[in-house]
Amino acid sequence: MSLKLSSEQRHIADAVDALLARESPSDSMRRAAFTQQGFDAALWHLLGAQGMCGVHLPQAHGGLGQGITELCLVAESLGHHLACVPWFESVVLAGTAFLFIDNEGASSRHLPGIAEGRLIATLDIGLVPGAPVWAQPHASGWRLDGDLAAVPAAARADLLLLLADSERGPLLIALPLNTPGVRRTPLNTHDATRPLARVQLEAVIVPADAVLQHDRAATQALDDTRQVANVALAAEQVGVAQRCLDLSVAYLSERQQFGRALASFQALKHRCAQMMVAVELARSAVLGAARGLDQRPSGRERLRLSAMARCQADEAAQFCTQEAIQLHGGVGFTWEFDPQLYFKRAQAAHAWLDNPAYWRERSAALWLDAPEYAA
Repeated sequence: MSLKLSSEQRHIADAVDALLARESPSDSMRRAAFTQQGFDAALWHLLGAQGMCGVHLPQAHGGLGQGITELCLVAESLGHHLACVPWFESVVLAGTAFLFIDNEGASSRHLPGIAEGRLIATLDIGLVPGAPVWAQPHASGWRLDGDLAAVPAAARADLLLLLADSERGPLLIALPLNTPGVRRTPLNTHDATRPLARVQLEAVIVPADAVLQHDRAATQALDDTRQVANVALAAEQVGVAQRCLDLSVAYLSERQQFGRALASFQALKHRCAQMMVAVELARSAVLGAARGLDQRPSGRERLRLSAMARCQADEAAQFCTQEAIQLHGGVGFTWEFDPQLYFKRAQAAHAWLDNPAYWRERSAALWLDAPEYAA
């Protein structure tokens, strides 16, 4: 499999990176994270105007009609800059979910808004375990009651996709967050660049057509979504790891010790080289997984690719963020320097969409339970 990018793919990567370098430097990112509740509205508008909110969504619904490879190129740049926008939540999580839902009416209603960036959507991914939302039939459709402890981007989102239990089985529901009975409470989070909110539902009434899928189809759509989103999250983690390498090399080149730049010391060169190897291994795993997903593989192969990318990228992000703090010495963990922000993103991302141990276990079960491994 060739991992070389086409000229069009390179153009997309360069365009979004140039936009973020110009509009989301460190000071702008910090301002959005700590004084604007983790949301840079101006940057979000620009991403929508450039089509980055619809990169992998169908052209029939206002998207660019590109693939998972292009999606991951955008994700890597956003991770590299810690951009304070709900792109992953709206485009990757909610947008991808609509691609796996056999409901053209719902896709027609919601995907154009997501693709343009004027509708912010999110998906409850169960960051904090808890009792499921309960749905029961109502004269007007369905009544929802429950408490979602931590939903990504819910404080800013217009639409929430959630899985509810009912006497008729699981239901995948699209809930407008301005519906009466919905209460949202922003949470103080470890990673201020990616806000969360508690969503409480009390006697919330939604129409019958708010149900997007039923039973096994609902849970399968969510599982498929999580596997694709896993690869995009891995791409973000590659961007985080790459930025930590860049920050470390720049700092070591400037900092003087014993009359010479720290970058001239062999031991420190070796540590940067280890970071580079980790980044390149992760980037290759992510690009390989994205290329594989673009070929529409079987469920078994999609799971393998997703787990491979996520585990490799998570290791790279964990390693490089910790190394960046160490290589910056006594200032590495201080407020004035950025490595601590990337460390927090890596730690928070580790828990998203289940941790790598979960994906390794699923992959192991997939292959060890296969007929060719049977005793």
